[in-house]
Amino acid sequence: MRFNPCMAYRRTPGVQARLTASRDRIVAAALEIVAEGGYRACSVAAVADRAGVATGSVYQHFRGKAALMAEVFRTASGREVDAVARAAALEDTAREAVAATVETFAGRALRAPRLAYALLAEPVDPAVEAERLVFRRAYAEVIAAFVADGVASGELPPQDPRLSATALVGAVGEALVAPLAEGGLAPGTLPDLIRFAHRALGVAP
Repeated sequence: MRFNPCMAYRRTPGVQARLTASRDRIVAAALEIVAEGGYRACSVAAVADRAGVATGSVYQHFRGKAALMAEVFRTASGREVDAVARAAALEDTAREAVAATVETFAGRALRAPRLAYALLAEPVDPAVEAERLVFRRAYAEVIAAFVADGVASGELPPQDPRLSATALVGAVGEALVAPLAEGGLAPGTLPDLIRFAHRALGVAP
């Protein structure tokens, strides 16, 4: 059988499974480090050590820290958006969906404040900042959906659902930045945020 140098190499299922498992360990390790110490603490060497792989293995999967962190942000923000979307989907009215969204978002942020701060506000590389914008847009899409339903049903006054949702995501996220940096919410902050969100969208008192 003659070797054909032009024939493309195909990874066997076993090799691909090992590579995928290695990549997953690296991302999981990076996520743990960000949750503990933020973006700055997450060096490639620290991730390799936590994942139990050589530093070169990290570069085999990611071009550098920025690419790795972009994947970490995609993974973490996807989980957060999914949790908020599930909570909102359980509610029947815009009023209830707004409360569920704010409660879920803030509650999960306070359970992992360092990670939430990294996702929301910590200075990051441009590639990671781009993922942060995707994260905010995904939240806005969840809110825009139930705002549109509320407008259609007459529960909410006429408005641009996407614009209102984008503004609400920015306002609630900004309101949480300082408490996350300080380690917790003051008493009454969460009910105040829900009332603010209701007023912003025009929920009847």
